[in-house]
Amino acid sequence: MACTVTVTGKAGARPSWLERGERRRRCLLALALYLGATAVLLACAAPQTLTTHTPYNHFALLASSWLEGRLDLGGAPPGYAGGNDFAFAFDKWFVVFPPFPGVLLLPLAALGGRPEAVCDGRFFLLLAGVAPAVLFLVLEKLSRQGESKRSEAENLTFAGLFCFGSVYFFSAVQGTVWYAAHVVAAVLVALYLLCALSAERPFLAGLCLGLGFATRTPLLFAAPLFLFEAFRSARRVAAAHPGFLQRYDMPKLVRCIGLFLLPIALILALTLWHNAARFGDPFEVGYRYLNVAWAKRIAKWGLFDYHYLARNLGVLLTSLPWLPAAGTGPGALQVNGHGLALWLTTPMYVWLLFPRRATALMRALFVTAGLVALPTLFYQNTGWVQFGYRFSNDYSVLLFLLLAIGGPPLRGVFVVVSAFAVILNFFGALTFARPEHARFYFIEGTQRILFQPD
Repeated sequence: MACTVTVTGKAGARPSWLERGERRRRCLLALALYLGATAVLLACAAPQTLTTHTPYNHFALLASSWLEGRLDLGGAPPGYAGGNDFAFAFDKWFVVFPPFPGVLLLPLAALGGRPEAVCDGRFFLLLAGVAPAVLFLVLEKLSRQGESKRSEAENLTFAGLFCFGSVYFFSAVQGTVWYAAHVVAAVLVALYLLCALSAERPFLAGLCLGLGFATRTPLLFAAPLFLFEAFRSARRVAAAHPGFLQRYDMPKLVRCIGLFLLPIALILALTLWHNAARFGDPFEVGYRYLNVAWAKRIAKWGLFDYHYLARNLGVLLTSLPWLPAAGTGPGALQVNGHGLALWLTTPMYVWLLFPRRATALMRALFVTAGLVALPTLFYQNTGWVQFGYRFSNDYSVLLFLLLAIGGPPLRGVFVVVSAFAVILNFFGALTFARPEHARFYFIEGTQRILFQPD
């Protein structure tokens, strides 16, 4: 986009590209947000995360295996990983997590020559600030379209609250395999929304969603949002066409949806090939081969089952920190390894139950967030080990869009609650997975204890 400066004849007149609504201004603010968020995240991360590889550098191991021309690790996992979440099948060891974060590490793995030379935690920390920056651009797009009434300053605030007032904060500073996937996924969700709104860039929207699926599988369930936007953008203005086909510009609609589905289909096909090449079955992802203590649970109930729903809802809705029992003397507040309830780590979400306005886009966002959340509610794992319900990272960008569109003004109780969320998540970012702060966390290896024992 060409930059032109308007000369008004007034001394000190501001260049036109600094006016609100100008693309360059939005990009500069997004860049500033990225730099500010990244500086805070780097400051809050454990020092060793910035200087060496993480103990659970599965994606670096995966990237190095590819560079060696193999799909397995080529031997047993390194001792420093403690055998944590590796799959053993056909006398080989595999990394079974969706692989796209490993793709991102390929250049570093090639330069380093070995996975231990890849500072994976630092890479994902430097990436983490992209999600709030892109979220700001999405919020600004909603404001320009009239879907949101928020000011530029409010959009910056909501993007900052996403980064520091939700479980994204503690996830972003970890750098290890599970949390790194959430960082990459959040970036891809934000980019997907930027491209999907008004069905503006269908191919890029499909690419982001496909890569999101190759990072966090539930993200594929966000596809209906684009379909909603595609139908909305292809609807004819004239109201004199009662039939379904006459209501829409069908050539435009078919082309739009086709461009959206093309990259998704290609990535799905590549994923199925990857599964078949490793495990002899295109629909076998390898999780049932995980060398974990709860493998029997997976064998009995499967990866997804109604059996897990009550436990997952218990964590999502009711998990609170523990205080020492009366008469036992002083002690540290305890956070269960299953994590804190979502409404506690991000209490602003409570306002989603009482929206100030209801629009077609809000309904589409609600449905999409629910669809993305659904698989993890039936998943065999609560998110263990975590400070807060980390699976909410899959759809938190959608929830913050809903807050921006239909939430309350940024004043009064909402500001107080938001400040509490930032303080609480700062605590999580600074203490979670830090040996020196282990006293704040109750980690029980069987995963059976959800609430404070009597």
